[in-house]
Amino acid sequence: MLGDTGEGDASQYAVVPGLLKIGEQTSFAIIASDVIYPTGSGNEYEDKFFRPYKDYDAPIYAIPGNHDWYDGLGGFMRVFCDAPPLKPKPDRGLRGLLWRKPETIDEPRLAQARELRGKPSQQATQPGPYWVIESDSLLVVGVDTGIRNVIDRAQTAWLRRVSLDPRPKILVTGKPIYTGNTYKPSPLEGGGTIDDIVRDPAHRYVAAIGGDVHNYQRYPVELDDGRVIQYIVSGGGGAFMHATHTIQRVDVAGVHEDAFKCYPLRGDSLSFYSQLYSRRLRMKWLYLTPSEALCIMSEHIRNEPVRTPTGPVTITRRMRWAARLLGAWPWPLRLPVDRVFHRYLSELSDWDTPPFFKQFLHATVTPGELTLRCFAATGCLGQELEPPMEDEVRISLAP
Repeated sequence: MLGDTGEGDASQYAVVPGLLKIGEQTSFAIIASDVIYPTGSGNEYEDKFFRPYKDYDAPIYAIPGNHDWYDGLGGFMRVFCDAPPLKPKPDRGLRGLLWRKPETIDEPRLAQARELRGKPSQQATQPGPYWVIESDSLLVVGVDTGIRNVIDRAQTAWLRRVSLDPRPKILVTGKPIYTGNTYKPSPLEGGGTIDDIVRDPAHRYVAAIGGDVHNYQRYPVELDDGRVIQYIVSGGGGAFMHATHTIQRVDVAGVHEDAFKCYPLRGDSLSFYSQLYSRRLRMKWLYLTPSEALCIMSEHIRNEPVRTPTGPVTITRRMRWAARLLGAWPWPLRLPVDRVFHRYLSELSDWDTPPFFKQFLHATVTPGELTLRCFAATGCLGQELEPPMEDEVRISLAP
């Protein structure tokens, strides 16, 4: 499973070697959210979808993200659902002046691009932007949350219907339900939320995996009846990285900080961004070594470091100010620097040289157990040959 893939640059292609190695025997792949950046155009699928995954010898299914909707979902529906080309519609008023017009798809070019994944073993039959994939042991339910993170009445009725199947289920969604220590349950048109459906014990959901946020996070949420649902963010499939060092000490939904997992680690995120901005702004004092960043984050989050720092580290005023400017240390007046950094500066900070801190998920299903593993993709040769596993969780599928 990949999330937020299609920038068509080095960070997207860096994920491919590990995907091909770890996914060699997989039955299919899923792209969860934002297949194509920046606006989902059907004319960009050659270099941002067909070419990077041309050697993956199995079907690829997808659910759209908000960026795929920016052209009215025309490119997504044409590529994945073999829908007929959209006919241009007049759009009057202010929206017609401001909203981007969908590109006319170059059909000969698209047909040529499809040949890159033209083998019979690679073909997928996808009926629409939301779907369910069935196996004897598990259902994978994909929902289309659109631009506003709300699903309409027709999709809501469909989701309620398929959720009644007695088999265990994974939800795949364009928007994660838990991210950055916040709860975003995704409203349903007419009332209620997607998470209400996920939590209902009759529906037997064991995990909910969302893209949109470009890193990896996992929240094991224990419900009142004792069940645990794994809520996962998996959006590190190729697009620019969202920082993790802006995530505060985790306590949402009763999840303990020690049970929370993320990639990149907060300290690595802080160290890398400090290096990036120290170079771009020519401010050498801004750089924090990996050990310094690890200790800064450990003091702020109040947790035990995952790694042992190299040598003794004394936290100085200079280090705290560097962390503060990068959104990892609180400001005296509680300015929302962390949220600004997360939403805007991460996108402006995109880079095309390793390390990339990308990731993908691998799922193994048996009648009794689902195993989810997160693998890193950095663009470095050694880790392309042997992708490092950053997280693993085993989920019982027993009734």
